[in-house]
Amino acid sequence: MKIIVPMAGRGSRLRPHTLTVPKPLIPVAGKPIVHRLVTDIAKVLGEQIEEVAFILGDPAFFGDDVVDSLMQLAKDLGAKGSIYRQDEPLGTGHAIMSAKESLSGPAVIAYADTLIRADFDLDKSADSVIWVKQVDRPEAFGVVKLSEQNEIVELVEKPQEFVSDLAVIGIYYFKDVAVLKNELQYVLDNDIINGGEYQINDGIKRMMENGMKFVPGKVDEWMDCGNKNVTVETNQRMLGFLDKDGEALISKSVQKENANIIEPCFIGKNVVLKNATVGPYVSIGDNTTIENSTVKNSLIQTNTNIKNANLDNAMIGNEVVFDGNFETVSIGDYSVME
Repeated sequence: MKIIVPMAGRGSRLRPHTLTVPKPLIPVAGKPIVHRLVTDIAKVLGEQIEEVAFILGDPAFFGDDVVDSLMQLAKDLGAKGSIYRQDEPLGTGHAIMSAKESLSGPAVIAYADTLIRADFDLDKSADSVIWVKQVDRPEAFGVVKLSEQNEIVELVEKPQEFVSDLAVIGIYYFKDVAVLKNELQYVLDNDIINGGEYQINDGIKRMMENGMKFVPGKVDEWMDCGNKNVTVETNQRMLGFLDKDGEALISKSVQKENANIIEPCFIGKNVVLKNATVGPYVSIGDNTTIENSTVKNSLIQTNTNIKNANLDNAMIGNEVVFDGNFETVSIGDYSVME
């Protein structure tokens, strides 16, 4: 089994945090989004992962440190790591074809801006599984239309009239991903463009037209990391799941002086808490100091200094100095606010 991870986008909706760090490497509950996604997919599949192929963008932004992190992630899964580059942002289908050398055999394709919680058996009798989640506002998503046999017969993007409430979450299984590669090559060769880009859906639709069997796979939880507010919410939900799983979330090296931690929280190494109340649902990166402050429902990265703050629904980057009584803030790396 292979895992293919397109992650070349710049994450503009999560700025300023993605001005210096690619969105898939933003930590949620103490671990980068892409690390959580790939690890959780491997756990759900329950079988040996042969290769993890990552599709990155501009080397000036997705540099050697990013590559090293991703190669280590693959190694930790006992898999080969492969790096590909999408030189131009020409759509989901174009991104996948940037990794054409790895497109063979059974594979899962997963876009690196979402997290899941799931427990299911993979239907290997199908040619493909498209994972979906029931949503309240299907008109805001791409959805699947099902037959009476519970097979996917159509993909509809943001339907204005009701088709179904099962939204596509961006994770797909293909019994032989080479079939998708061939159909996407046709899409590229014939310049089939939707929304100004080459889309994975056009390759999938061609597979359906050829009679291939697509079935839905349902996840228990689908968590987005598209912008600051939903990323903070995802951090909160993930901390709740990890706490229930009994995962150790607070480093033994945390230094406390007249401080209170209300769990669940993730607190990294060598964090200093002085005259502070932290939690619930707070993630704090390594070597950060929080003093004379109350922090809840927030995500704070590494090597940051927080003073005299009352934070709620905040997201603060790396190497930040923040001194002030603002409540809901979004501050990128290397910022000073005093």
